Amino acid sequence: MKSFDVVIAGGAVMGSSTAYHVLADPGFKGSVLVIEKDMTYQRCASALSLASIRQQFSSLVNIRISLYGISFLKRAGEILAVDGERQEIAFHEGGYLYLASEDGRAILTENQALQASEGADILLLDRAALTQRFHWLNLDGIALGTWGRSGEGWFDGWGLLQAFRRKARRLGAEYREGKVTGVERERDRITAVALEDGSRIACGTFVDCAGASGGREIAALVGVKLPVHQKKRLVFSFICRDEVKDCPLLIDTTGVYARPEGKPTREGQMYLCGASPPPEADPDCDDFEVDFSFFEEFVWPALANRVPAFERIKPGRAYAGHYDLNLLDHNAIVGRLGGTANAYVALGFSGHGMQQSPAVGRGLSELIVHGGFKTLDLSDLAPRRIEENRPLLERNVI
Repeated sequence: MKSFDVVIAGGAVMGSSTAYHVLADPGFKGSVLVIEKDMTYQRCASALSLASIRQQFSSLVNIRISLYGISFLKRAGEILAVDGERQEIAFHEGGYLYLASEDGRAILTENQALQASEGADILLLDRAALTQRFHWLNLDGIALGTWGRSGEGWFDGWGLLQAFRRKARRLGAEYREGKVTGVERERDRITAVALEDGSRIACGTFVDCAGASGGREIAALVGVKLPVHQKKRLVFSFICRDEVKDCPLLIDTTGVYARPEGKPTREGQMYLCGASPPPEADPDCDDFEVDFSFFEEFVWPALANRVPAFERIKPGRAYAGHYDLNLLDHNAIVGRLGGTANAYVALGFSGHGMQQSPAVGRGLSELIVHGGFKTLDLSDLAPRRIEENRPLLERNVI
């Protein structure tokens, strides 16, 4: 039976970020194995993510995670370079624009004050300021908005995944295709994991980063029940011929979002868009079927109302991906798993995993190598709150 100091289940962006950060820590001198069930990554959340980052959260820990994340992303090419070769992630600092009705005025105002107090460059815009900056908006029913002047935008998520993976391998991480189907335990320690092919791997530390399609099941093998469920999310594209100048990632009061993708062509500008369905229409799901009626009946009408230019569009392709949705509070679960001494989890990111991967990967590495957080305190995300039914309130959920 082979043995590794750290075994990570899940080799997408979270598992690969953790592997990189562990191996990059000067205090770590051991071995790391990353177990990934599909090395093509074709249908993992990291590959299908919209890959955006924002500071517009209402909880301090999420704001601080994103402030760390934007700093990392701006230097990712340099930090994750291998033998002088940089993996560019094409970060576009386009900002997020949240819109609120009169009913949402107080919450958005409070959120912006908290974000600004942490150093986030988020502006509170009244109707006059919105009209001046985003003249293409229909402001019917809108009281104000918040816009990320800097430090928010979108990037190449596939590029970030590959950059973390390449750098982790360069530092010595081994990757193996397989699926964790069992764990072996002695008192409060996980001593080995069993794979679907019948092999066993001894471990000094075990980390569950398996995401939507396996993370909850692996946590259950350790004896911990987590309220993380696999939920389908649809992303639609369309082309708009009319110019929508300096369009950020727009979040309407209906919850519908849209952002530009790539550069304009002769046909116009491409946009990506979507929305989360209501809870009663959001079952656990593992298929990748696309329901175009959701775009036609809900997403497009909301966008066309808010941006009149979007009344005249050419619908394009669409795809489905999955969130590992934490039903307790839609926030990540990060930290020591249950009563174990050497098992950790990073799960339930609810759509925030790509942007939170730099901070969470580093945080897990600090727990593993140093026994506690050093760079950024992530204890608010600890699994203990699940056991205690103590949700972490987050008002800015997309």
